[in-house]
Amino acid sequence: MPSPLTPPLLAFLSKLSFPRLFLVTAALFLVDLVVPDLIPLADELLLGLGTLLLASWKKRKEPLPPPAQR
Repeated sequence: MPSPLTPPLLAFLSKLSFPRLFLVTAALFLVDLVVPDLIPLADELLLGLGTLLLASWKKRKEPLPPPAQR
């Protein structure tokens, strides 16, 4: 049964920009790697964060058009 805390947390994290989302994911991964099962549901959060990372990586901003010359 999925945790009721995971969807709201992932919804909040999905609003972060790519660099911050990457740092949160990397930090959680390193903590989970060093001390397994220290944070409950860390594995599920890592899967969700990995999905958010890939989705935000794909959503690159379009370059601005050059300014109009007079």
